[in-house]
Amino acid sequence: MKPQREHVTVPDGASWTLLWRELPNLPFEWHYHPEFELTLTVNAAGQRYVGDHLGDFADGDLVLVGPNLPHTWSAPHALDETRPVLAVVVWFSREWVEKLVTGLPELAPIRRLAGQAARALRFSDVVAAQVRPQLLQLEALDAARRLPVLLAVLLALAGDAAAEPLSAGAVTPDTQGGQDRLARVLDLMHQRFAESLTVDELAARAALSVGAFHRFFKRQTGKTVTAYLAQLRVGHACQWLIQSDKPVGMVAEAAGYRNLAHFNRQFLAAKGMTPRQFRQRYRAP
Repeated sequence: MKPQREHVTVPDGASWTLLWRELPNLPFEWHYHPEFELTLTVNAAGQRYVGDHLGDFADGDLVLVGPNLPHTWSAPHALDETRPVLAVVVWFSREWVEKLVTGLPELAPIRRLAGQAARALRFSDVVAAQVRPQLLQLEALDAARRLPVLLAVLLALAGDAAAEPLSAGAVTPDTQGGQDRLARVLDLMHQRFAESLTVDELAARAALSVGAFHRFFKRQTGKTVTAYLAQLRVGHACQWLIQSDKPVGMVAEAAGYRNLAHFNRQFLAAKGMTPRQFRQRYRAP
């Protein structure tokens, strides 16, 4: 599952890029780019992957991803299927930030915000709700009127003391060989997470001994194989709990757990609540 480099273009007459993306679902598209990315996700709930982070997201999710940090959002369908999923995406460069602050020192908080985004930031529900109307009006504005709205949004985000770092850093191996090796392993894990994968199989995929593979995987992802696989399984279980009416036992089995009690323990440890409590929380009116 090697991340693909995405090429971001800036339209004529603008210094940054807005993408207004309406879709029936959010496909898994693991990618990176040298620009910062601010994404507001509307009418969807699913899984968020950023660097070594894997977690669930709900309507109104607002995240700022730093340069070259692999990321994607994934959701099988819209929460309200009469309307599309909407992703409001803003891209801007590090040079854009530096030029802003050089010319307008009052905007220094935006530089600090950019520095914190190296690990990606998920903004608090309160601040995300505050700036949501501004982000949703961007498409209707011309380029000149969009800029002050974006600056107001970024300044508000810079003041969010409850913003949460998501990733320990980019999952980017330091050699081409390491990148290819990790890509082969992650591809297998994401395709077969619900099966009984063994460390021997994963080590063979990486062409490493079991001991060397454990060290390699921990160094590149910041997690043990067991912890990463558990996080992956629980993440998919969260998505099914939110978006389907499957009984908890069926969700556990689909996520790769043959023992319901073991699933309940791992889910509680990861999310701080039982699967049933999680479903009730996200379906509360």
